[in-house]
Amino acid sequence: MATSNTTTRDLGPSSRFIVSLAIATVCLVAPASVRGEKSGQKGDEIRPFHVNFPKAALDDLRRRIAATRWPEHETVTDQSQGVQLATMKKLASYWQTDYDWRKAEAKLNGLPQFVTKIDGLDIHFIHVRSRHPNAVPIIITHGWPGSIIEQLKVIGPLTDPTSHGGRAEDAFDVVIPSLPGYGFSGKPTSTGWDPVRIARAWIVLMKRLGYTRYVAQGGDWGNAVTEQMALLAPPELIGIHTNMPATVPDEIARALSAGNPPPSGLSADEKHAYEQLAFFYKQGLGYAQEMKNRPQSIYGIGDSPVGMAAWMIDHDADSYALIARVFDGQREGLTRDDVLDNVTLYWLTNTTISSARLYWESKLAFFAPKGVGIPVAVTAFPNELYQAPRSWTERAYPKLIHYNKVDKGGHFAAWEQPQLFSEEIRAAFKSLR
Repeated sequence: MATSNTTTRDLGPSSRFIVSLAIATVCLVAPASVRGEKSGQKGDEIRPFHVNFPKAALDDLRRRIAATRWPEHETVTDQSQGVQLATMKKLASYWQTDYDWRKAEAKLNGLPQFVTKIDGLDIHFIHVRSRHPNAVPIIITHGWPGSIIEQLKVIGPLTDPTSHGGRAEDAFDVVIPSLPGYGFSGKPTSTGWDPVRIARAWIVLMKRLGYTRYVAQGGDWGNAVTEQMALLAPPELIGIHTNMPATVPDEIARALSAGNPPPSGLSADEKHAYEQLAFFYKQGLGYAQEMKNRPQSIYGIGDSPVGMAAWMIDHDADSYALIARVFDGQREGLTRDDVLDNVTLYWLTNTTISSARLYWESKLAFFAPKGVGIPVAVTAFPNELYQAPRSWTERAYPKLIHYNKVDKGGHFAAWEQPQLFSEEIRAAFKSLR
């Protein structure tokens, strides 16, 4: 658990014995303001946050991994039936015997973390200020099945560019919140926490931190939230960047919905994007449909570490293929610890179902242009769900200030390609400084 009321209650019903131990730990080490006991506490208080799950929780995780009831081998030689048995056995073996969550905890606790209540819900966030003057504040939002773990590698390059190939004038102050129902943020107990409400909360957060001029970034759900921030148009928000833009024209969306082949007259980039989207709609959308329709029904996934891990790494074909190669011993973008840091965070915070509810809450079309009217920057990564063509991007964002089609990286761009991602963020907002 963590030394804040927020996470003490999130270990789940199967670990109530852990909670009493955790509460004792909290009372010994947490300052009064973290426990919410400070006299005269204001509703907008920002409280320090520290992660420290009890050993019993980690022992329980290893026991559950060891007790996995494995199915038979898939009846095909590829990933067409889902996450392959050999990959999951390699992942489980490393997770049970060699993986060390304490390293992830130390990494998190080496960063300034906080919790503040917004709209009745505790919001956890990382906040790292640059030592360089005139740093531009940026709020970066993760998606599913991601978390704050995704963005850890870009904090250094963005806040301290001179140590990472950049210039002092490229610096950012970085704010990375956990979405409601994810990680160390509170779990909504009533309906209504959709991307629009989250966007409003992020605007409150940035104002509470004292920022009068800032930019925002996101991919996946992070893009949905970031675009909604732009549509709410607070005067402090001067521009956004996305690595999963919503650019698909109406006529393309209709053709995809009908299952038609690519329309005639498409450019090579447009045809490639169409084919990527057609594949995703036919082969890759199952997880989203289940969580959109029946998020509360995935009890079994939330009760099995191996089941949860398989559900998470099967997000999209390219990301799964990369992760499978990583557990085969190849080094390319992610490591085994990267993958398991993120999965273990979901497990320890018991957020499988609470995170899935965002799909149920949202009524937004993921890839449809929303009419964003402020400056927008886009980086099109080749292994994203689709690599947005410049032509569609220019139509979707009339105030496009930066577009770059890069040659490597996928859905988890900041996680997989942190240096390239950071360079893109610097270039994206250069004209707004």
